[in-house]
This record gives sequence, C-alpha cells and structure tokens, in this order.
Amino acid sequence: MSSIKVHNAMWPGLVGKEEGTDHPPISLERMLELTTNAEVNGQKFDGIDYFLFHPHTDPDASEDDLKTIAELVASKNLKIGTLVAPVWEGTVGGSAFGSQTDRDNFVLAVEKACRVANIFKAHGVREYGAIRIDTAGGVEDWAKDPAGNTTLAADTIKRAAKVAADNGERLAMEGEICWGGIHSWKDTLDLLEAIDMPETVGFQSDLAHTYLYLLGYNAPEHALVKPDHTDEEFWAAYRPMVDKLRPWTIDFHVAQNDGTVHGTGAHDKTGRHCPADDPNGKLDIVACSSEWLKDHADRKIEHICWDGCMFSNELLEEQGTWNTILDTMLKVRDAH
Repeated sequence: MSSIKVHNAMWPGLVGKEEGTDHPPISLERMLELTTNAEVNGQKFDGIDYFLFHPHTDPDASEDDLKTIAELVASKNLKIGTLVAPVWEGTVGGSAFGSQTDRDNFVLAVEKACRVANIFKAHGVREYGAIRIDTAGGVEDWAKDPAGNTTLAADTIKRAAKVAADNGERLAMEGEICWGGIHSWKDTLDLLEAIDMPETVGFQSDLAHTYLYLLGYNAPEHALVKPDHTDEEFWAAYRPMVDKLRPWTIDFHVAQNDGTVHGTGAHDKTGRHCPADDPNGKLDIVACSSEWLKDHADRKIEHICWDGCMFSNELLEEQGTWNTILDTMLKVRDAH
C-alpha cells in the first residue's frame, strides 16, 4: 500500500473569521498558495480537505463552477480529500436533534455535499476521503434531554447516512466538545452505537479535541485525568480511550492542544488548536497520532489532515507556520 497522504485543511481560513474584524476570511486561493509553498526536504502536501461553504464555495454552485474549483486545486498538484458538509444553522443545515426542519436541513446539507463530491470524483481530483459532519447542536440544548436528543440525532444521521451510502460516501462524525452528543468520549460512543452503521458512519478524531475528552472539559463525569496529570497518568488513560474510539475512526486530524479552549467570531469555544511547535502543547503529536492510526488501512484511512482551526490570521499568513506543520505531518506519516 502507498504511504498515507498528507493534507492541509482549508477551513482555518473561514471558521471563526468575520468580515470587518481583525480576523477576516482568507480566500481559497491564498490558503492554496500557503499550502503549496510549504516544503520540507523537497516534500510537499499531497492535498487539501475542504469546507463546502461561502466564501470558498457556494454549496449550490453550478457543475461548471465546481469543475473550475477542481481544476484550480489540481493545477496546484493537490488532491481533495474529506469534504465538510455545511450542516450548521446559518449554512444549509440545522441541529441533528432540533426541529423537524432543522433535521431535514441537516440531511439536505449532506445531499449537497454528496453532489459536490460526485463532481470532484468525476473530475479525478478526489479519490479518497469522507464527508465530515457533527451534530450541529449545542451541548446545553442536548443536555435538556440527553436520551431523547441522542435518539433524534441518531435518526437524523441514519437518514443522512443512507444518502451518503447511495453516493458511495462515508460520514465521519467529528468529536468536538462544543457539539451536543459528541462532547465527550462516552457520549460519542453512545451515539455511534445508537446509529449502528459502521460501514457508513464513523468517527473523525482530532488530537486537540480528543485531548479535552480526556480532561472531561464539557463532561466532567467522563474525565479520565486531571489537568495536572503526569505523563504516566496521561498514557494510562489515553490508550484505553483511543482503544474504544479507534475501531470507529475513519478520518484523522493531526493537531496540538495546550489544555485550553478557544473560540473566535461566531464559533463557540472548543479545543484550542496550537501551532505544531507550541511550547505549551501538551501532546507528543507523533506518539498520540500513532495510537489512532494503528491498522489504519483496515479502516480505509488513506490520508491525514492538519487542522489549524482558529489560528490567528497573522499566524496563518506566515509561511514558516506551514513548513513546521508539514514537517510534523511527514513525521506522523513516516511513523506508518
């Protein structure tokens, strides 16, 4: 099998960015430029993962417009991997455990993502990857009726999964502490088991978010370590947690976290994504990634992606940031 492909995410140019502030959106063209300019010992990124929403992409863009995007990415000698479906209120979708309209819109968002995926696949720029989702509903709303809302979310995601399966796609549900029902490792497992479609619905692990799972940041009852844990305590808790979620894991984000949360713009506080070489970073990135990537081929994981979500624009615009990230990604790849 060929080695794991190394991707960069485009959404750090969008998520938490707002016009008229000191962190405005960064264009797709600029994000691609920063990605393609990164180089370490003659090696470069293989591709990108891509958020299907404005201003990078209109989820209802014409086929010709989408082919133009495909050509742009391909012209940079990059592939497109996982696509982020616009499942949130304010994009196309709505909460997976919200009103009937919300839930119908959630499914519609996945339908639109699959349409784009098919166009990219037909072009040839996309050969692997999943459709990324979450529950698109807040933790507080979920907590009003955990059992009932888990059932609603499972039903919605099952409907979306049928659409995905009909299009030859898999849904990767990202574990993230700001989304209800997937805000802790235990609740995520419960939801995955309630959906019970392992061939089509899996887990997307992000190192920044899953470290906060360990701390029980939004679910203290599920904490496995204290913030002042030792290295020995970390691994004694981390490996068993990963062992529970790894069988479901079909998509993977490399990241760093300093044990805190962060949010900008309209995005609620979630795992702080730190630079790869952040001196306050709590994670041995290569070692932690290796726990998630054991037997990765069995779960059809063909690429990994760096997630620099909510990095400052100043940090994003520094080319050195991306060289350091690429170097880290290559070390993760080479470990497998």
